[in-house]
Amino acid sequence: MWSTAFRATDLADAAGAVARRADVSRAFLDENLDAKAAVATAMTEAGERRSQLLTDYDSECEAPWPVRALNASDALKAAHADILAQRTRIGELPGEIGDLQVEWIEEAIQRITSENTTLKQRVRRLTAANRTLDEHFKATRSNLRFLDRRVADLQCRRTRECASEVRTNVLSEMTGCSLGSSGIVAR
Repeated sequence: MWSTAFRATDLADAAGAVARRADVSRAFLDENLDAKAAVATAMTEAGERRSQLLTDYDSECEAPWPVRALNASDALKAAHADILAQRTRIGELPGEIGDLQVEWIEEAIQRITSENTTLKQRVRRLTAANRTLDEHFKATRSNLRFLDRRVADLQCRRTRECASEVRTNVLSEMTGCSLGSSGIVAR
């Protein structure tokens, strides 16, 4: 259990180092499965190389000192080669991460472009609906003005008729005559 916890800590530390070196966030490495797998693979390879070096070292410790010195020289060369290989791999990882980011960015661009097209179509539909409602509103306003004039005209006529009736009634009461179609008629 301790070794798996230690390995998880090593993996997290390695992921952090790769993220810093690649100039990306750790969240990107956590979310992107390909990047996460690449870091885990690199850590596994490094662990295997380390265990092989420890095994070689243990077998060399049993040899006499001149052999151990030669083996140490070989181990130093191997360590330098391993460091060079790790540096090369670390140098490749940011490029792979960058490629993955480009793919993600392209997907985001496609998604945003699609959403933009959908929104433009919706704006066109809403603009057409707005135009139709505006035309209906103008027609309704015109009808209302016509009806207002018609009501005012009818009120004027009614007022004139009422005034005429009142005048006729007053005149007939005052004179005792009525106003007929042919003129004033005495009662």
